[in-house]
This record gives sequence, C-alpha cells and structure tokens, in this order.
Amino acid sequence: MNKQVANLVISADPQPLAYDPMIFGGFLEHFDSQIYGGVYDPGSPLADERGFRLDVIEALKGLKVPVIRWPGGCFVDAYHWQKGVGPNREPYGDCRWGVIEPNRFGTHEFVELCRRMGAEPYICLNGVCDPQESIDWVLYCNATEGPMAELRKANGYPEPLNVTFWSVGNERSDRDYIDRVRDTAKGMKAFDPALKVMASASHGGHRAVINDYLFEEAGEALDLVSIHNYWLDRGRTLLRYSYLDAVMKAEMPDRYISDTIEALREAGQLARLKISFDEWNLRAWQHPGFPRDSVEDYDDQEVRALVEQRVRENDFAGQYTMADALFSASFLNACLRHCEHVTMANVAPLVNTRGPLFVHPDGIVKRTSFHAMAMYANLLQECVVEAEVQAETLTHAGNSVATVDAIVTVDGAGGRCSIALINRHPSATVDCTVTLPEHSLNGRFKATVLAGDSPDAFNDIEHPERVAPQEVEVSGIDGVVSLPPHSLTIVDVMG
Repeated sequence: MNKQVANLVISADPQPLAYDPMIFGGFLEHFDSQIYGGVYDPGSPLADERGFRLDVIEALKGLKVPVIRWPGGCFVDAYHWQKGVGPNREPYGDCRWGVIEPNRFGTHEFVELCRRMGAEPYICLNGVCDPQESIDWVLYCNATEGPMAELRKANGYPEPLNVTFWSVGNERSDRDYIDRVRDTAKGMKAFDPALKVMASASHGGHRAVINDYLFEEAGEALDLVSIHNYWLDRGRTLLRYSYLDAVMKAEMPDRYISDTIEALREAGQLARLKISFDEWNLRAWQHPGFPRDSVEDYDDQEVRALVEQRVRENDFAGQYTMADALFSASFLNACLRHCEHVTMANVAPLVNTRGPLFVHPDGIVKRTSFHAMAMYANLLQECVVEAEVQAETLTHAGNSVATVDAIVTVDGAGGRCSIALINRHPSATVDCTVTLPEHSLNGRFKATVLAGDSPDAFNDIEHPERVAPQEVEVSGIDGVVSLPPHSLTIVDVMG
C-alpha cells in the first residue's frame, strides 16, 4: 500500500476562537535528573554562576514554554517549602523517590528559572499538609507585609515573587483531601481573589472520573480543575512498544478531555471552571518500586538498584520514536479543539525522564516530541477554526485510529492560515484534499515537515539530528497535499 486519501474541509462560516498559549506549558519534578543535572547543574561548564544550565534554558525557549508546574508530582506530598528557602538548607531523604534531596533548588531558584524563560511559575502545594502551611507558602511568595513577607525579605528578596498559579495537591480525590482543598483555596482567595487556584480532579484510567464532592465543597473557590494521564503503561522492567502500539493511543486524549467537559457540565460548573491538563505524556514514567511512603535506608542495595534501573530505562533513547512526536501533536490538537475549556496543559516532564528534551553532562538532545511541540508553539496562528477530517482508518491489534488528524488556525485578522496535518500511517503517503471556504488549496506553499527515515527513528547523543523538521514547499494541486508517512506537516497559507 503506497497511498491513502483523506479530506479536510474547513467550515464555510469559520468563527475563529482564540486559544490560550498556556497549553504549551511544562512540568518539572524533583525526580532523578530533571532538576539536578537537568535545568540546574552547579559546577557544570555549561552552567552559569547561579547553577542554571544555559544550553537547557536556550533550548526550552524554543518551545516558548509559557508556564511551568513544580515541584511535583508525587514529590510534593513529602515536600515542605520552608526547607527550600533561606541560606541554611540541608539535604534530606525524599522517601517518595528513594533518594537524598540536595535541597539546593527551592522556591527562589524555581521562580528565577521561570523568569529567565519568560514563563509563569505554577506551584503545586503539598496536598496532605495542614492548609496553613500551604497558605503560608502563598504569603511568602506574594505578600508585601506580615511574617511571611518579612521572612522572604530576610532571605534576600524584598519584592514579592508574584506567583499567580497554584494547585492544592497532586492526584488525590478522597474526602479528607477535598476538605483541605476547600480550606486552603478559601484561605488563598481571602488573601488575593486574583490568584488562579486549581485542584486534582481526575488522573489515569481510560475515562475521566471526578468526585462530585470536589464541586460541592470547593468548586466556588477554584478556577481550574487539574487532570492527568499517561497512555502507555509502565512495568517492573521497561515495556517495549511498537510504533503502531503507541500511535493507537493518539485519540485517547480527546476522549479524556471530552469526559472531563461532560463531568463539569453535569455538575453545573462548565461555565466557570476551566481545565488544566497539567501532567500529560504518551509514556508513563518508569519507576519500579516507587513512589513510597517511607525509606529506612537510602543506601540499601535494593533501593539504589531500583533508582539506577529507572534512570537507565527512562533514558533509553530508542523508545522515543516518531510515535511520540505524532502523539504529542495529536494531544495538542485535542487541546486546541477544546480550547474553550482547556486553558493549560503541561508536558510531564519538560526535561529528562520521558520529556522532550534530554540533558546530559556534555549537552542536550531534542527528542522527536520536542520538535513536534516546537512546531506547534512557533508555527500556528492564534485562533482555531472549525474543520472536519474524513480519513481512512488505521488498525492494529484490535484497535484503530483515523489515519489523518488535523487542526486549522488563523491569525486575528483572518488573513493567514496555518494547518497542522498528521499522517499516522507508518508506511503510506496520504493525499489529503484541503477545502477552504469557497475554494480549494491550490499553488505552492511554505511548509515545515517532521518525519524520519522510519517510523521508529529517534534521536540520541550519537545521532542528535536524525529526526529534525525540514522547511519545504508543498504543492496544492486541485486542493491535494501529499503527506509523507509517519509525519507532521504544518502548511502556511496566506490569504
């Protein structure tokens, strides 16, 4: 099979809807080398005098990351912010991930990293601590007077840090947690009603399920609900997935978002609560034996072996193929299609583990998903218009997805159109007919294509440019654009 066909029909009466660039956000957790040896590496020749990896910051600027969530994740359940501010910090055991936390990267370092990148800091609060501890963290960051403001000033930061985005806890749904959400969120809003506050609503599973008690008790104090999912399972040892195994998951984010929207509608909250998909990735992080609630001995051979195993298996470059790139594009298409309700998303994580950017002592590698995300952040226009895709079905092992997915964006004036087209087929070119209002796409157009010499192509330290976007010209003949196998194409159409 060499060719398939598809049709993209753009609405005859397009109503452009601006989307929030916060959907291009990221997430960093104190997990293995995301922070230490990732964005922050004091002593590295690639770091500045403050310890920030300049090559990493420069690369992440290419993603135009508008918001970063931190410090967890599971890590936050055992994190107490007071330990990470001031001059007298000490390492301590992080039972969640079984390592000694150096404790050199805390609130101020995180906010500085965000400011350097032009990103908004988004802090996830400990969801099991007393609400006052969380409220104090907000006051420490934002108050101009009072004990917490004085503590910040004594630590060398006279001006407020002005952190707007906060979530109360991570991946919990029990009633005790929701009660803490209610009390914490109300205390935060009493200090500053303009804060953007969210809480854990749904995580994992094939369908999004939200505890109605969250809406009943805390709904009026929240601005967003936080949802998480990873679509490929982890195992005790690294599970290997073929390209087709992975790409069969490409339509699941859209279903998960639709479930969440329906839950909000049924609860009568859809008009006021937005969705933050603040942990997402195709692959779940590999961490056999963790997270834990306690670790007796951090030098225990079993603990150390499990930590070394997860680092080795998360770093295995061969798993990050064109499937990761096309899944990431499909995920962003889902957010854009539902942009009236989804106003933030954070790839988990930004750096190392399963993230789009791999950082090592001598440099960086941009994985396939990095390039897909960079194309979306840099090449799309600011508004989405309705369009319908008709495509053949790609099937594998009893599962199926549409061979082609697409999103259409226009600028505010409607004079420029950027169309993102995904061909998921591993080996077949697709001739896609693009129908614009009142005419077809004809002529030669600038485009950027991300493909690879095979669907299993990946980048690593030895071959960092095996998969990279190419700027080309495409021909629209009677509206037909040819999409290479396993590819993402973004076409730029001038009005």
